[in-house]
Amino acid sequence: MKKSLLTIALCLMAGFAMAQDSFKGYEAKAENSYTYYNLHWATGPEDAKHYTTDRLRKEFLIEKVFAPGEVNWTYSMYDRFLIGGAVPTTTPLKLVSIAPLYVDASKGNDGRNLLDNRELGIINIGGEGTVTVDGKSYTMGFQDALYIGRNAKDIVVSSKNAVEPAKFYMNSACAHATYPTVKVSLKDANNIKAGSMKESNDRVIHQMLIDGVAGVHTCQLQMGLTELKEGSVWNTMPAHTHCRRMEAYLYYKVPAGQKILHVMGEPQETRPIWMNNEQVVISPQWSIHCAAGTSNYTFIWGMAGENLIYGDMNVVPIPNLQ
Repeated sequence: MKKSLLTIALCLMAGFAMAQDSFKGYEAKAENSYTYYNLHWATGPEDAKHYTTDRLRKEFLIEKVFAPGEVNWTYSMYDRFLIGGAVPTTTPLKLVSIAPLYVDASKGNDGRNLLDNRELGIINIGGEGTVTVDGKSYTMGFQDALYIGRNAKDIVVSSKNAVEPAKFYMNSACAHATYPTVKVSLKDANNIKAGSMKESNDRVIHQMLIDGVAGVHTCQLQMGLTELKEGSVWNTMPAHTHCRRMEAYLYYKVPAGQKILHVMGEPQETRPIWMNNEQVVISPQWSIHCAAGTSNYTFIWGMAGENLIYGDMNVVPIPNLQ
Protein backbone atom coordinates (compact mmCIF):
# COMPACT_ATOMS: atom_id res chain seq x y z
CA MET A 1 0.00 0.00 0.00
CA LYS A 2 2.82 2.39 0.93
CA LYS A 3 4.56 1.58 -2.34
CA SER A 4 1.38 2.33 -4.30
CA LEU A 5 0.91 5.64 -2.51
CA LEU A 6 4.54 6.54 -3.17
CA THR A 7 4.12 5.71 -6.86
CA ILE A 8 0.99 7.88 -7.09
CA ALA A 9 2.76 10.74 -5.31
CA LEU A 10 5.75 10.52 -7.66
CA CYS A 11 3.45 10.50 -10.68
CA LEU A 12 1.60 13.56 -9.38
CA MET A 13 4.88 15.35 -8.75
CA ALA A 14 6.12 14.48 -12.23
CA GLY A 15 2.86 15.70 -13.75
CA PHE A 16 3.10 18.94 -11.77
CA ALA A 17 6.69 19.41 -12.91
CA MET A 18 5.65 18.87 -16.54
CA ALA A 19 2.79 21.34 -16.13
CA GLN A 20 5.11 23.90 -14.59
CA ASP A 21 7.59 23.39 -17.43
CA SER A 22 4.84 23.86 -20.01
CA PHE A 23 4.17 27.31 -18.56
CA LYS A 24 7.66 28.27 -19.65
CA GLY A 25 6.38 28.12 -23.27
CA TYR A 26 6.77 31.20 -25.38
CA GLU A 27 10.53 30.74 -25.84
CA ALA A 28 11.79 32.67 -28.81
CA LYS A 29 12.35 30.76 -32.04
CA ALA A 30 14.54 31.94 -34.90
CA GLU A 31 13.02 32.70 -38.30
CA ASN A 32 16.37 33.77 -39.73
CA SER A 33 19.67 35.15 -38.45
CA TYR A 34 18.07 38.32 -37.05
CA THR A 35 14.31 37.63 -36.75
CA TYR A 36 12.85 35.92 -33.67
CA TYR A 37 9.31 35.19 -32.59
CA ASN A 38 7.25 33.61 -29.84
CA LEU A 39 3.57 32.78 -29.54
CA HIS A 40 1.22 33.65 -26.65
CA TRP A 41 -2.03 31.74 -26.24
CA ALA A 42 -5.26 33.42 -25.16
CA THR A 43 -6.40 33.04 -21.55
CA GLY A 44 -9.84 33.36 -19.96
CA PRO A 45 -10.59 35.48 -16.88
CA GLU A 46 -11.57 32.49 -14.73
CA ASP A 47 -8.10 31.02 -15.19
CA ALA A 48 -6.17 34.27 -14.93
CA LYS A 49 -7.56 35.18 -11.52
CA HIS A 50 -5.71 32.14 -10.06
CA TYR A 51 -2.31 32.89 -11.60
CA THR A 52 0.81 33.37 -9.53
CA THR A 53 2.95 36.42 -10.21
CA ASP A 54 5.30 34.35 -12.39
CA ARG A 55 2.45 32.89 -14.44
CA LEU A 56 0.77 36.27 -14.85
CA ARG A 57 3.99 37.77 -16.17
CA LYS A 58 4.62 34.85 -18.55
CA GLU A 59 1.15 35.13 -20.07
CA PHE A 60 0.86 38.89 -20.48
CA LEU A 61 4.26 40.59 -20.22
CA ILE A 62 6.70 40.91 -23.13
CA GLU A 63 10.06 41.70 -21.59
CA LYS A 64 12.25 41.66 -24.70
CA VAL A 65 11.01 43.96 -27.43
CA PHE A 66 14.12 45.77 -28.65
CA ALA A 67 17.60 44.34 -29.23
CA PRO A 68 20.36 45.78 -31.46
CA GLY A 69 20.43 44.19 -34.90
CA GLU A 70 17.28 42.15 -34.29
CA VAL A 71 13.57 41.96 -35.12
CA ASN A 72 11.53 40.44 -32.29
CA TRP A 73 7.87 39.45 -32.65
CA THR A 74 5.22 38.19 -30.27
CA TYR A 75 2.18 36.60 -31.92
CA SER A 76 -0.79 36.89 -29.56
CA MET A 77 -3.89 34.77 -30.04
CA TYR A 78 -5.98 37.72 -28.85
CA ASP A 79 -7.29 38.91 -32.20
CA ARG A 80 -4.13 37.37 -33.76
CA PHE A 81 -2.26 40.55 -32.91
CA LEU A 82 1.45 40.86 -33.74
CA ILE A 83 3.65 42.95 -31.44
CA GLY A 84 7.23 43.63 -32.46
CA GLY A 85 10.37 45.69 -32.18
CA ALA A 86 13.13 46.25 -34.76
CA VAL A 87 16.48 47.91 -34.05
CA PRO A 88 18.63 48.18 -37.19
CA THR A 89 22.21 49.25 -36.50
CA THR A 90 24.92 49.00 -39.17
CA THR A 91 22.79 46.88 -41.50
CA PRO A 92 19.18 47.42 -42.70
CA LEU A 93 16.69 44.75 -41.62
CA LYS A 94 13.98 43.33 -43.87
CA LEU A 95 10.69 42.46 -42.19
CA VAL A 96 9.90 38.87 -43.15
CA SER A 97 7.01 36.55 -42.41
CA ILE A 98 7.24 34.17 -39.44
CA ALA A 99 6.28 30.52 -39.13
CA PRO A 100 2.93 31.03 -37.32
CA LEU A 101 1.71 32.92 -40.41
CA TYR A 102 2.59 30.21 -42.95
CA VAL A 103 -0.20 28.40 -44.79
CA ASP A 104 1.57 25.10 -44.11
CA ALA A 105 4.49 25.42 -41.69
CA SER A 106 5.78 21.95 -42.68
CA LYS A 107 6.49 23.34 -46.17
CA GLY A 108 8.26 26.47 -44.96
CA ASN A 109 7.71 30.06 -46.04
CA ASP A 110 6.65 29.18 -49.60
CA GLY A 111 7.28 32.75 -50.75
CA ARG A 112 4.86 34.42 -48.34
CA ASN A 113 5.28 38.00 -47.13
CA LEU A 114 4.55 39.42 -43.70
CA LEU A 115 1.61 41.52 -44.90
CA ASP A 116 -0.06 39.13 -47.33
CA ASN A 117 -3.12 39.19 -45.03
CA ARG A 118 -2.15 41.94 -42.60
CA GLU A 119 -1.74 45.65 -42.01
CA LEU A 120 1.12 47.16 -40.01
CA GLY A 121 1.67 50.19 -37.81
CA ILE A 122 5.15 51.43 -36.88
CA ILE A 123 6.13 54.14 -34.37
CA ASN A 124 9.78 55.09 -33.91
CA ILE A 125 10.90 55.69 -30.31
CA GLY A 126 14.64 55.89 -31.06
CA GLY A 127 17.00 57.84 -33.27
CA GLU A 128 16.19 58.86 -36.82
CA GLY A 129 15.59 56.01 -39.22
CA THR A 130 14.01 55.05 -42.50
CA VAL A 131 11.25 52.62 -43.44
CA THR A 132 11.26 51.62 -47.11
CA VAL A 133 8.03 50.11 -48.43
CA ASP A 134 8.21 48.54 -51.90
CA GLY A 135 10.94 50.96 -52.92
CA LYS A 136 9.49 54.16 -51.40
CA SER A 137 11.35 55.52 -48.36
CA TYR A 138 9.88 57.31 -45.36
CA THR A 139 12.13 59.19 -42.94
CA MET A 140 11.07 58.42 -39.39
CA GLY A 141 11.98 60.82 -36.59
CA PHE A 142 11.30 60.31 -32.90
CA GLN A 143 7.61 59.41 -32.35
CA ASP A 144 6.74 59.49 -36.05
CA ALA A 145 4.22 56.83 -37.09
CA LEU A 146 3.70 54.93 -40.34
CA TYR A 147 0.70 52.91 -41.48
CA ILE A 148 1.46 50.19 -44.07
CA GLY A 149 -1.43 48.47 -45.83
CA ARG A 150 -2.06 44.86 -46.72
CA ASN A 151 -0.06 43.30 -49.58
CA ALA A 152 3.07 45.41 -49.16
CA LYS A 153 5.89 43.11 -50.29
CA ASP A 154 9.28 44.50 -49.31
CA ILE A 155 9.58 46.38 -46.02
CA VAL A 156 13.08 47.35 -44.90
CA VAL A 157 14.02 49.36 -41.81
CA SER A 158 17.32 51.17 -41.26
CA SER A 159 18.96 53.68 -38.91
CA LYS A 160 20.67 56.94 -39.82
CA ASN A 161 23.22 56.47 -37.03
CA ALA A 162 24.15 53.02 -35.71
CA VAL A 163 25.32 54.56 -32.42
CA GLU A 164 21.85 56.06 -31.85
CA PRO A 165 19.68 53.57 -33.76
CA ALA A 166 16.03 53.84 -34.55
CA LYS A 167 13.73 51.72 -32.41
CA PHE A 168 10.74 50.74 -34.48
CA TYR A 169 7.80 49.56 -32.39
CA MET A 170 5.35 47.57 -34.51
CA ASN A 171 1.76 46.35 -34.24
CA SER A 172 0.05 44.28 -36.92
CA ALA A 173 -3.53 43.06 -37.30
CA CYS A 174 -5.35 40.90 -39.82
CA ALA A 175 -6.69 42.92 -42.76
CA HIS A 176 -9.45 42.29 -45.30
CA ALA A 177 -8.68 45.27 -47.57
CA THR A 178 -5.69 47.25 -48.82
CA TYR A 179 -5.24 50.88 -47.80
CA PRO A 180 -2.42 53.31 -48.72
CA THR A 181 0.76 53.72 -46.72
CA VAL A 182 0.61 56.98 -44.73
CA LYS A 183 3.13 58.69 -42.46
CA VAL A 184 1.79 60.61 -39.45
CA SER A 185 3.76 62.93 -37.18
CA LEU A 186 2.57 64.29 -33.83
CA LYS A 187 1.58 67.58 -35.47
CA ASP A 188 -0.66 65.64 -37.89
CA ALA A 189 -2.28 63.59 -35.13
CA ASN A 190 -5.55 64.20 -33.32
CA ASN A 191 -4.14 65.54 -30.04
CA ILE A 192 -6.48 65.40 -27.06
CA LYS A 193 -5.78 66.91 -23.65
CA ALA A 194 -7.15 64.72 -20.87
CA GLY A 195 -7.12 64.47 -17.09
CA SER A 196 -5.70 67.04 -14.68
CA MET A 197 -2.77 67.58 -12.36
CA LYS A 198 -5.20 67.48 -9.43
CA GLU A 199 -6.11 63.89 -10.39
CA SER A 200 -2.43 62.99 -11.07
CA ASN A 201 -3.23 62.19 -14.71
CA ASP A 202 -2.61 65.36 -16.72
CA ARG A 203 -1.85 63.92 -20.15
CA VAL A 204 -2.10 64.34 -23.89
CA ILE A 205 -3.54 61.51 -26.02
CA HIS A 206 -2.12 61.52 -29.56
CA GLN A 207 -4.40 59.58 -31.92
CA MET A 208 -2.10 58.72 -34.83
CA LEU A 209 -2.93 55.58 -36.81
CA ILE A 210 -6.67 55.88 -36.37
CA ASP A 211 -9.15 55.37 -39.21
CA GLY A 212 -10.04 58.83 -40.49
CA VAL A 213 -7.17 60.72 -38.81
CA ALA A 214 -4.54 62.43 -41.02
CA GLY A 215 -5.70 60.56 -44.11
CA VAL A 216 -5.22 57.12 -42.53
CA HIS A 217 -7.61 54.25 -43.22
CA THR A 218 -7.33 50.90 -41.45
CA CYS A 219 -9.15 47.59 -41.26
CA GLN A 220 -8.69 46.76 -37.56
CA LEU A 221 -5.55 48.45 -36.33
CA GLN A 222 -5.47 51.54 -34.13
CA MET A 223 -2.30 53.06 -32.66
CA GLY A 224 -1.27 56.19 -30.83
CA LEU A 225 0.66 57.39 -27.84
CA THR A 226 -0.07 59.13 -24.57
CA GLU A 227 2.34 61.47 -22.80
CA LEU A 228 1.98 62.21 -19.10
CA LYS A 229 2.98 65.61 -17.79
CA GLU A 230 5.63 65.87 -15.10
CA GLY A 231 4.02 65.20 -11.71
CA SER A 232 1.31 62.94 -13.18
CA VAL A 233 1.46 59.16 -12.87
CA TRP A 234 -1.94 57.63 -13.67
CA ASN A 235 -2.99 56.75 -17.21
CA THR A 236 -6.35 55.61 -18.61
CA MET A 237 -8.32 56.60 -15.55
CA PRO A 238 -11.13 55.87 -15.04
CA ALA A 239 -10.23 52.39 -16.26
CA HIS A 240 -12.30 50.53 -18.83
CA THR A 241 -12.69 47.37 -20.85
CA HIS A 242 -13.69 46.98 -24.49
CA CYS A 243 -15.15 43.59 -25.30
CA ARG A 244 -14.78 43.94 -29.09
CA ARG A 245 -11.03 44.60 -29.21
CA MET A 246 -7.82 43.73 -27.42
CA GLU A 247 -5.01 46.15 -26.61
CA ALA A 248 -1.29 46.25 -25.90
CA TYR A 249 0.75 48.93 -24.12
CA LEU A 250 4.42 49.73 -24.66
CA TYR A 251 5.80 51.83 -21.81
CA TYR A 252 8.85 53.97 -22.59
CA LYS A 253 10.64 57.13 -21.46
CA VAL A 254 10.59 55.56 -18.01
CA PRO A 255 13.54 57.16 -16.16
CA ALA A 256 16.37 54.95 -14.90
CA GLY A 257 15.57 53.46 -11.51
CA GLN A 258 11.80 53.94 -11.93
CA LYS A 259 9.04 51.39 -12.62
CA ILE A 260 5.52 51.11 -13.98
CA LEU A 261 2.78 49.39 -11.97
CA HIS A 262 0.38 48.13 -14.64
CA VAL A 263 -3.02 46.92 -13.41
CA MET A 264 -5.00 44.32 -15.33
CA GLY A 265 -7.80 41.81 -14.76
CA GLU A 266 -11.56 41.99 -14.39
CA PRO A 267 -12.70 45.18 -12.64
CA GLN A 268 -13.41 43.28 -9.41
CA GLU A 269 -10.43 40.88 -9.78
CA THR A 270 -7.49 43.16 -10.57
CA ARG A 271 -3.85 42.05 -10.62
CA PRO A 272 -0.59 44.07 -10.72
CA ILE A 273 2.37 43.64 -13.08
CA TRP A 274 5.53 45.65 -12.37
CA MET A 275 7.21 46.70 -15.62
CA ASN A 276 10.48 48.25 -16.77
CA ASN A 277 11.23 50.73 -19.54
CA GLU A 278 10.45 49.58 -23.10
CA GLN A 279 8.40 46.55 -22.12
CA VAL A 280 4.94 45.59 -23.41
CA VAL A 281 1.88 44.22 -21.66
CA ILE A 282 -0.96 42.43 -23.48
CA SER A 283 -4.48 43.36 -22.40
CA PRO A 284 -7.30 40.90 -23.20
CA GLN A 285 -10.78 42.09 -24.09
CA TRP A 286 -12.07 41.26 -20.60
CA SER A 287 -9.32 43.13 -18.75
CA ILE A 288 -8.94 46.68 -17.59
CA HIS A 289 -5.61 48.31 -18.48
CA CYS A 290 -4.30 51.21 -16.47
CA ALA A 291 -1.09 52.05 -14.69
CA ALA A 292 0.73 54.30 -12.29
CA GLY A 293 4.43 55.04 -12.56
CA THR A 294 6.94 55.99 -9.91
CA SER A 295 7.62 58.88 -12.34
CA ASN A 296 5.88 60.27 -15.39
CA TYR A 297 6.33 58.31 -18.62
CA THR A 298 4.96 57.80 -22.13
CA PHE A 299 3.18 54.78 -23.59
CA ILE A 300 2.07 53.56 -27.00
CA TRP A 301 -1.30 51.88 -27.22
CA GLY A 302 -2.27 49.55 -30.03
CA MET A 303 -5.62 47.85 -30.59
CA ALA A 304 -7.31 45.39 -32.91
CA GLY A 305 -10.78 43.92 -33.05
CA GLU A 306 -14.07 44.05 -34.88
CA ASN A 307 -14.70 47.78 -34.59
CA LEU A 308 -12.91 51.07 -35.21
CA ILE A 309 -14.90 53.27 -32.83
CA TYR A 310 -12.27 54.68 -30.49
CA GLY A 311 -14.82 55.59 -27.81
CA ASP A 312 -16.37 52.11 -27.69
CA MET A 313 -15.52 51.17 -24.10
CA ASN A 314 -17.12 50.09 -20.86
CA VAL A 315 -15.95 52.61 -18.28
CA VAL A 316 -15.52 51.33 -14.75
CA PRO A 317 -16.21 53.96 -12.04
CA ILE A 318 -13.17 54.31 -9.80
CA PRO A 319 -15.10 53.36 -6.58
CA ASN A 320 -16.05 50.04 -8.23
CA LEU A 321 -12.45 48.82 -8.72
CA GLN A 322 -11.31 46.00 -6.47
